[in-house]
Amino acid sequence: MGIKPIRQERGHEAALREIERLWGAKPGTPKGDRLDVLLALVESYERAHYPIDPPDPIDAIRFRLEQGGMDRRALTGVIGSRTRVYEVLRGDRPLTLAMIRRLHERLGIPAEVLIRPVAKKRGRAA
Repeated sequence: MGIKPIRQERGHEAALREIERLWGAKPGTPKGDRLDVLLALVESYERAHYPIDPPDPIDAIRFRLEQGGMDRRALTGVIGSRTRVYEVLRGDRPLTLAMIRRLHERLGIPAEVLIRPVAKKRGRAA
């Protein structure tokens, strides 16, 4: 298989099969170099044809809490008081710039995720 741009699904599938065959190739070898190039081509194709929207800010906060084994109490002082935390997580109150900065600095949530509008008003905080 010659390396060329991936323009359609058939080429994408062929590149994925080739990647699977080359997986584990030693870096710096011809097979390793071929694997690197194919990975870059597939990533470019998938970014263009299968875009993934960034998560909703509240979902991102909940995910980071779950990932770190934390609960809502960890947000007290980052978002504000306990009441403010519940208001934000329910979607009753938007994140402020100061909240976004603290969430980014303390929890490592990308700011570009946090500045997105909240998708919809939520029911009860989970």
